[in-house]
Amino acid sequence: MSEFFVSNHPLIQNKMALLRNKETGTKEFKEIISEVAMLLCYEATRNIELVPSKVQTPIAETEVNVIEKKFAVVPILRAGVGMLDGLLALMPTAKVGFIGLYRDPETLKPVEYYCKLPKDVADMEVFVTDPMLATGGTAIAGINFIKERGAKKITFLCILAAPEGVKALKEAHPDVDIYAAAYDSNGLNDHGYIVPGLGDAGDRIFGTK
Repeated sequence: MSEFFVSNHPLIQNKMALLRNKETGTKEFKEIISEVAMLLCYEATRNIELVPSKVQTPIAETEVNVIEKKFAVVPILRAGVGMLDGLLALMPTAKVGFIGLYRDPETLKPVEYYCKLPKDVADMEVFVTDPMLATGGTAIAGINFIKERGAKKITFLCILAAPEGVKALKEAHPDVDIYAAAYDSNGLNDHGYIVPGLGDAGDRIFGTK
């Protein structure tokens, strides 16, 4: 059964206050999104398997634990790109893929326009990023594409989650863990936005509104 993790870390909660504030400008918003993503990545990688190894220190040989698993980070375009640098700061050797989806304003359903993943994604642990888990449609569609290419271990990271999105994603992909910086239990408004939310993450990251 998948895990739904919502951070209660004071640093993340303080940064969420800044993200929610409509007066926070594009530059600061973008930087904070990356910082929160890095802190979430720290939580999401807590249980990664370690294997024993040996290294030579300046003093003597010693036993250490290392990570041998290969990673991929797959942002869902466009807003998911805002979380990419935060994850790469902790996993600099991870390969990067991209999935292009947008939400039809009438049906609120995801529409695909791009998908480019590492060739060996089936052998990797994959971290999918999208700041908002609202209806869950784009997350579900993006994970579908990744699974079609053979990936087995997938984790979804978001800045803000709503009940509708969490429910839909858990039902569609019960094997995918969800990590969120915050959870808004009020759900969605008539336009599919999370309430109280933080607005359109893509527009605020890229300054397009």
